[in-house]
Amino acid sequence: MKKKLNGYLLAGLIITGLLLALTILGTFWTPHSPTAQSGLKFEAPSAAHLLGTDKLGRDIFSRVLRGMGTTLSIAVATVLIGAVAGTLIGAVTGYFGGAVDDVLMRLNDAITAFPSILLALVVISILGPQSKINLVLALGLVFIPSFARVTRTAFAGLRDMNYITSARLMGASSGRILALHMLPNTLRVLLPALTIGFNNAVLAEASMSFLRITPLETSLGYMLSESQGMFASAPWYALAAGITIVLQVFGVGLIGEGLQRLNGGDA
Repeated sequence: MKKKLNGYLLAGLIITGLLLALTILGTFWTPHSPTAQSGLKFEAPSAAHLLGTDKLGRDIFSRVLRGMGTTLSIAVATVLIGAVAGTLIGAVTGYFGGAVDDVLMRLNDAITAFPSILLALVVISILGPQSKINLVLALGLVFIPSFARVTRTAFAGLRDMNYITSARLMGASSGRILALHMLPNTLRVLLPALTIGFNNAVLAEASMSFLRITPLETSLGYMLSESQGMFASAPWYALAAGITIVLQVFGVGLIGEGLQRLNGGDA
């Protein structure tokens, strides 16, 4: 029976789609330069400046549009690194088991024992100069263990299924079995994990930028950090950056919840 699009998934797609459209718009066009300063400091929201201006007279709406792109690009790149490497590790350990599984999973446990932000700080300090690329690499490495564990559980549950045993008896290689027979049947687990990973990446990037660990001035986290001490004089700055982060996480979170309910057969 054909499954219906549930309310969670529909709402998440609408919110995320609108934010994505604004992000694409901000990549190519903004009403004002996100970094241009003016004498209009702490200007309240108006027709000229939809979300007002900050302490340097910069247009907040333009900065939020550009900041959404920065946060999105870092989150997507982070999840790609974590998901690809983690899925590969999880597939190998879940399918073959044995000593390989024991060694890699113990290493996985050791990595997850450390707080993710602390581990990312250590990786950034090792990589050298603070930059967007180093931030992506650091967060991507931190996210590998979570994807590896989810994937391992999914592949381990499939390796003794009848159709996998039949494929082995017919002479299919391990690579073919993993890629063509097992991976498609783990997507119902991996897709919700991707949405959770994306949201964690958004929050991790916002936290790192809020602490000013990385020099990303057009990041939403950095803007939120800048707005500290300005809430009384210009509350629109903190609200604009904060609400945007919440909406990014909320929209993708609804998609993840919707996918889980869709897979579970709930309406």
